[in-house]
Amino acid sequence: MSFPTPSSSRQGDAAAPATPGLSRRAALGRLLAGGCALPGLGLAAPAFSGLAAVAAPQPRQGGYLRVAAAAAAITDTLDPARQSNQTDYIRGKMFYNGLTELDAHLNPLPALAESFASDDAQEWTFRLRRGVHFHDGKPLTPADVVYSLMRHKDPAVGSKANAIAAQIDSVAADGPQAVKVRLKAPNADLPVLMGTFHFHIVADGTTDFRLANGTGPYRCQEFRPGVRSIAVRNPGYWKPGRPYVDTIECVGIVDEVARVNALLSGDIDLVSAVNPRSALRIAATPGFTFMTTQSGQYSDLVMRQDRGPGANPDFVLALKYLMDRELMMKVIAQGHAMVGNDQPIDPTHTFYAPGLPQRPYDPERARFHLRKAGMAGARLPIVASPAATYSVEIALVLQYAAARVGLELEVKRMPVDGYWSNHWMKHPLSFGNINPRASADAVFTQFYQSTSAWNATGWKNLRFDQLLVAARSELDENRRRALYADMQALVHDECGSGIPLFIASIDGLSSRVKGLSQIPLGGLMGYSFAENVWLEG
Repeated sequence: MSFPTPSSSRQGDAAAPATPGLSRRAALGRLLAGGCALPGLGLAAPAFSGLAAVAAPQPRQGGYLRVAAAAAAITDTLDPARQSNQTDYIRGKMFYNGLTELDAHLNPLPALAESFASDDAQEWTFRLRRGVHFHDGKPLTPADVVYSLMRHKDPAVGSKANAIAAQIDSVAADGPQAVKVRLKAPNADLPVLMGTFHFHIVADGTTDFRLANGTGPYRCQEFRPGVRSIAVRNPGYWKPGRPYVDTIECVGIVDEVARVNALLSGDIDLVSAVNPRSALRIAATPGFTFMTTQSGQYSDLVMRQDRGPGANPDFVLALKYLMDRELMMKVIAQGHAMVGNDQPIDPTHTFYAPGLPQRPYDPERARFHLRKAGMAGARLPIVASPAATYSVEIALVLQYAAARVGLELEVKRMPVDGYWSNHWMKHPLSFGNINPRASADAVFTQFYQSTSAWNATGWKNLRFDQLLVAARSELDENRRRALYADMQALVHDECGSGIPLFIASIDGLSSRVKGLSQIPLGGLMGYSFAENVWLEG
């Protein structure tokens, strides 16, 4: 798999292309066909190279790194199960590890589990790495893994990964250094899911997350929700020589202009979520550069299908045909994006369905469906916010197109603070923003399955739900690909989610910051920069 960068972007000096390797499905297929434990699923990589930094220049120990992300709220948390924004994910990758970790192709590699295997993709054995300790000195045991995974199923925890964890039937120790995870039905992507943010391992019985007690590369010295966190190097980290930086201060600066100003003034060394126009400003400033990472992130127009105009399929189609995607990609994203097609699997993904016809910008078709829905001449509010990347700009382009076919859209711009709790999914027409997910199963399970709490449009489709379960269990790659293609077609044709673009992440950085590379889970190296970057002297 390759992750293209738009030709209009300029990469930072430390950027490096991903090393070619086996596809995830080929690697998993090799494991399942043999029914044996193959550390790293046979990937040609040393034990600690899954998120390897650039080879030259040589990494340097020491220094104080200041990082600014785009989210900050009093709801920020150190509980991996409840984390929900990029600043949370950054802290999660600093302080914790998962059983696996994901490489630049989103293949699963050994982490706290030195190997993982299954004969049938339903019962998995994870053999734990020896010599791993939590920050308080406690050794890692199977009990920690059992507790960490099973707590996602407890409604009182409020896990953001509850819909995924619902697949788990049981987790149990298998001797002193192994854990068996039994699923309700086979899922060949379980090792991939175990490498995602929410499934980080915490110590058995942990309920107090005012500070983090993990196994990760940094210890938590300070955590003030909505303000900052300070992470100090873990001298006993289980990856020899890692991390490189002594101290990382992480803050959230919601306003993008203020975030970029903090970088260019020298107050911050590394920032996420840079606007394409700001990227040009960064590139023109001596001592600074930016890096673009294409991913599956998208901001979608959420048309509730359980109430309001979105309950009419013709109205949904009308708005989809009003999206001038090419214009949005060129003018709004300045080329730092790929055109979307009203389904959530992006063109870089293994299971992207290239045969699905691209929905065009077609005002006449939109006019036809609008009249058929009885909505010609209607006036409707559409809620957007800078919290959902590009949503305000997309809404304004959509407003102009709608006016040409007799629909008046009133754009209501909401502030970033409180948008996700007060507005997302709560209006007939609004915008969401979905961070990249490591697998098609994770995307579909969390955001499109009928029973998911994050099913933003309220779309319920029995056929889709059946295909989702069948795709998890299918071990033949070609048949699984066909199932995912059918699911993409269903979302494209029937779901009230309008997806005009897949958004590239742009990071701004001082030229002192080295070792940053591209991981398609999002910016800042899929938020895993902490153990990979270093500061030039």
